[in-house]
Amino acid sequence: MTRHIAFEGPHNFRDLGGYPTADGRTVRWGRLYRSASLAALGSAADLERFRALDIGTVIDLRYPWEIARKGRAPELDGVAYHNLSIEHRPYDQAEIDPDLDPWRYLADRFAEVAEDGVAEIRTVLELIADADRPVVFHCASGKDRTGLIAALVLSLLGVGEDDVAADFALTELATARLVAEWHAAHPGRTLRWPGFGRAPEDVIRLVLADLTAAHGSVHAYATGTVGVDEALIGRLRARLLPDRPEGAHR
Repeated sequence: MTRHIAFEGPHNFRDLGGYPTADGRTVRWGRLYRSASLAALGSAADLERFRALDIGTVIDLRYPWEIARKGRAPELDGVAYHNLSIEHRPYDQAEIDPDLDPWRYLADRFAEVAEDGVAEIRTVLELIADADRPVVFHCASGKDRTGLIAALVLSLLGVGEDDVAADFALTELATARLVAEWHAAHPGRTLRWPGFGRAPEDVIRLVLADLTAAHGSVHAYATGTVGVDEALIGRLRARLLPDRPEGAHR
């Protein structure tokens, strides 16, 4: 199966299938995707490729003002669109102080999203769990907000931290394009932070450690702070995981 799905417009579009879980199962391919903004999904070839994935739900994690400025995924028959802005405290990554510990700084911003955006995060998990067709979720670059949701979903499915971190770091393959797009969109402006567009494993490992320290585990964060119940987590697992392997403990 192919993890990276190439489009002419959108980039950083990936399948979240194929990761092993602690109970011996493997996340299903072709059920859940993550991406950068789908506003560039416009060419005939891209639309054909997108329709071939049979996606029925698009979840846009950006602020409404980002959508107003940059556009949204095209309206397509049979595709439900949801805007759920999980971040509530905007900041400009291009202006991060180069003297700060960059990965600790980003992890602290993730912590803010994890606390501020609980209502939206809960709805995102509900939409993924209850969808009857494949789902894609995205933010602007498919890195931070998208990375947090991906890490939460994979963790709730029982995917180990090493694979969660490796998935997060795959955005590093898109860093050069993210930087180039920033320069094209901001002619004459200096990109102050040298780590712009980066997504090293260190960031999401810090985030997962912070959630565990604050709540006991990612699962406890989801059931406590986010307010999802075990039934929802069960639906999430039923939809994204195959039946348990024969002989597996329940």
